[in-house]
Amino acid sequence: MGTRSLTFVYDGRAKVMCMYRQFDGYPSGQGLDLAEFLESGTLVNGYSTKGASQFNGMGCLAAQLVAKLKDGVGNFYLYPTSTKDVGQEYEYHVYSNKVVVKEMGTGVIFSGSWKDFGEFCNASN
Repeated sequence: MGTRSLTFVYDGRAKVMCMYRQFDGYPSGQGLDLAEFLESGTLVNGYSTKGASQFNGMGCLAAQLVAKLKDGVGNFYLYPTSTKDVGQEYEYHVYSNKVVVKEMGTGVIFSGSWKDFGEFCNASN
């Protein structure tokens, strides 16, 4: 049995994506993959072809996250943004300025900036 997780991406208060991960959903798995992805780019409004990797808004970030993680059949699935319970042990809520991590049955185990999220996930490893 895998460690399931849901990752939600928000544009303001609206959910734009829900990604289900079948296994490795814990902070040193999905969390670390997500943190490395977030640290790889800069959130912008209007993009340039020069310089560092960019996410042109949260919808662009969500699409790039799927492209980064999905490499074949299985493990990652897109679910309706209204999804609540699929037996997940962790939830990751990604906003333009922070990440919130919930462990089911425990509650919020992290809430902070993208940078601090990376440090949290590395400490969980």
